[in-house]
Amino acid sequence: MKNPAPTSVLGRTLAPNLFDLAALALVSGVLVTIVYGVNKTNVPLTVLDASPIALDPINLPEYALRTTLRMLAAMVASLVFTLVYATLAAKSRRAEIVLIPILDILQSVPILGFLTFTVVFFMNLFPGRVLGAELASVFAIFTSQAWNMAFSMYQSLRNVPKDLEEAAQSFHLSWWRRFWRLDVPFAMPGLVWNAMMSMSGGWFFVVASEAITVGDTTVTLPGVGAYVATAIKEQNLPAVGYAILTMLAVIILYDQLLFRPIVAWADKFRFEQTAAAEAPTSWLLDLLRQTSFLRSLAAGAADVIESTTRIRLPVPEFLKLRTRVSISPRLLDVVWIAIIFIVSAWIGWRVVDYISATLAWSDVKTAVQDGFYTLARVVVLIALASLIWVPIGVWIGLRPAIAEKAQPLAQFLAAFPANILFPAAVVLIIHFGLNANIWLSPLMILGTQWYILFNVIAGATAFPSDLKEAAQSFHLKGWKWWRYAILPGVFPYYITGAITASGGSWNAAIVAEVASWGDHKLTAVGLGSYIAEATDAGDFHRVVLGIVVMSVFVTLFNRLLWRPMYGFAENRLRLG
Repeated sequence: MKNPAPTSVLGRTLAPNLFDLAALALVSGVLVTIVYGVNKTNVPLTVLDASPIALDPINLPEYALRTTLRMLAAMVASLVFTLVYATLAAKSRRAEIVLIPILDILQSVPILGFLTFTVVFFMNLFPGRVLGAELASVFAIFTSQAWNMAFSMYQSLRNVPKDLEEAAQSFHLSWWRRFWRLDVPFAMPGLVWNAMMSMSGGWFFVVASEAITVGDTTVTLPGVGAYVATAIKEQNLPAVGYAILTMLAVIILYDQLLFRPIVAWADKFRFEQTAAAEAPTSWLLDLLRQTSFLRSLAAGAADVIESTTRIRLPVPEFLKLRTRVSISPRLLDVVWIAIIFIVSAWIGWRVVDYISATLAWSDVKTAVQDGFYTLARVVVLIALASLIWVPIGVWIGLRPAIAEKAQPLAQFLAAFPANILFPAAVVLIIHFGLNANIWLSPLMILGTQWYILFNVIAGATAFPSDLKEAAQSFHLKGWKWWRYAILPGVFPYYITGAITASGGSWNAAIVAEVASWGDHKLTAVGLGSYIAEATDAGDFHRVVLGIVVMSVFVTLFNRLLWRPMYGFAENRLRLG
């Protein structure tokens, strides 16, 4: 008598098959690689001085591993931040009054601004260990990833169709279960595409996050970013080429092993009433779906996770205060706004007091003038990027097969650090006698224009098939199709991308308005070069002044332009 095949308690077979062996080998290899890279962080800080960055390409695989692990760690932190922060901002009107302006300010603070004040903090957490420097680098990369994802999640939660909200209410879902069964699934398509963009955005600033110089403090961590910084400093063009090829290889790997499976899996969360004609595919997801043992384990884990969403968590007591005390909503609003005003005034007074200790009004005037130069560059570049990438993004997003092929290419282009093009830009500007104030400007948009493309692709991908069919039934073509069908459909996504691209361009000004190649250095007049030069000089008062002025510019720009457009998209272009 044959023994029956072993089964799990859930009735699913646990007997492994050949697909299990292939998947297990792949998963084991990834885990071993991660463990190897993590162990490298638990060494004395003196190891960095004993082993400086070497431009021999044989070192690039290890450098790529170290950089990728930092970016993945930052991505996990960004995801947790997004789920908490964006949900609070979208669900609470009073929290939104505070959190969204803070998010505007945070995305405008340049990465050098964060590094200026965080490197010493993280280094002191683990004195004498590489782990402190690693955390500083991860935090810097986090600041280049999190804001974009938070804006995407916030935009999605504010545009949940009313019929889905009514369905959740009719099923009496708790706030916890509604979050996991409605809010997160509805936000998933846009969040996945923005996570890919954020991962690529991390590459754009990886040079600054791994080759950190703030005043007299210099920390160089092994990684592709530090390799690029060393190659540029030594004017080694072959090394720059090796770094580009390594970046391309890494992007293809994590696209195939991470993002493409997630995109294919997240396609089931698209909001539509008819099945999509084409769906994204992933060979890795197909492989995992054909396994037996791993699928059983995954199904068991999914059941456990699903059970946690059924827990009826009580509403926090402080949220019930108004019900118990019978305080009118208007009075609560007045008290809340008063608290915000008092705290903001106190913070502003402390900043002014710090800046005025060594700087005069003439310094403020210079920073504001430089801010207007950078503002002009941002406005022109965002307008040009929108004209170019919105039609291309729509074309790609409506064709899943094309989107699948374009995905790794778009990620590579988004990840391409502007620093690598600095040599060519400097040489060309000097050779032809060009104006650096004009021709250094395109470097600002090089990495941030992709926020617009990725969000428009996400919007076109999520565009319901029933609306496509309706447009065909009404014979909408040409400009009418753009005006009445697709542009309203992708507009909320475009606004998210444009806001992030705008803030990212301000941030990129730090590295784009000052370009160098060997002994040649070009500087464009602007707020980015003002902050960069103050950082190199260790002039913290001017760094703070530059960051404050940049934050004011970005916040006013968002409030006067992007937020009204956001409100229009939310009120007039909402599905359902």
